[in-house]
Amino acid sequence: MDDKTRTPVTVIGLGLMGQALAGAFLRAGHPTTVWNRTAGKADGLVAEGARAAATVGDAIAAGSLTVICVTDYRAVHETLGAADVELDGTTLINLTSGDSGQARETARWAEARGARYLDGAVMAVPPTIGTPDAVILHSGARSDFDAHEQTLGALGTVTYLGADHGLASLYDAAGLVMMWSLLNAWLQGAALLRTAGVDAGTYAPFAQRMAAGVADWLPGYAEQIDRGSFPAEVSALETDVRAMAHLIEESEAAGVNAELPRLLKAMADRAVAAGHGKEQYPVLIEEFVKPGTR
Repeated sequence: MDDKTRTPVTVIGLGLMGQALAGAFLRAGHPTTVWNRTAGKADGLVAEGARAAATVGDAIAAGSLTVICVTDYRAVHETLGAADVELDGTTLINLTSGDSGQARETARWAEARGARYLDGAVMAVPPTIGTPDAVILHSGARSDFDAHEQTLGALGTVTYLGADHGLASLYDAAGLVMMWSLLNAWLQGAALLRTAGVDAGTYAPFAQRMAAGVADWLPGYAEQIDRGSFPAEVSALETDVRAMAHLIEESEAAGVNAELPRLLKAMADRAVAAGHGKEQYPVLIEEFVKPGTR
């Protein structure tokens, strides 16, 4: 496929991520039109071969595929809702961060204006865009994804999740909680070991092995959750609760913040009180599906 047959792409929003997205399309040979509220942010991309559009409407009219990545969903509506913007006939890929409700509402809004709409989430930092390490999630009509999968592949590893436009946002949130929970657990351990003179660099390889080992448990634990049956094949929750108590005691004795282990134990204590002490750790899903207390 030469440059003349590559899909023309429009990128709206040229923050760090938007610039990385446009740059990846350019490197893959796609004619790329860009627009940003602050026009000067397009200068570097123009130097690389992009075309800077004077208006949002002009940018969208330049091709059949538009990628938007702006501050939030309110900015999406403000940018694309102007009177001179015609969405009819375009496929709109929204890679703006937001929640699943906003994604579904924006899908209805865009489709009512004649656009085909895919919601997406970028599970990557800007420097990795255009490499396999950049995971880009998409949700919406399968036919719309299939039509542009090859073009979107210029951005990284593209994944289709399903027809529900909210899925990309939900996966994004699920990925973020995994990231923060893992990092917070590592920081708790690093703080504990630092009291004995062990630096974080020394601890890191051990922590990596622990994280990898726990990751190996996930498919089996997922089977228990999906079956709704939690036999204690490895350890009973009541045993884990005793270990959590030890972690709290160790943290307090070392003068280290114990809020995180207290939170873990509070949830586990509720599950034990509800009669789940003899079951395995994934039974805590019953606590996570409940609305939290304020």
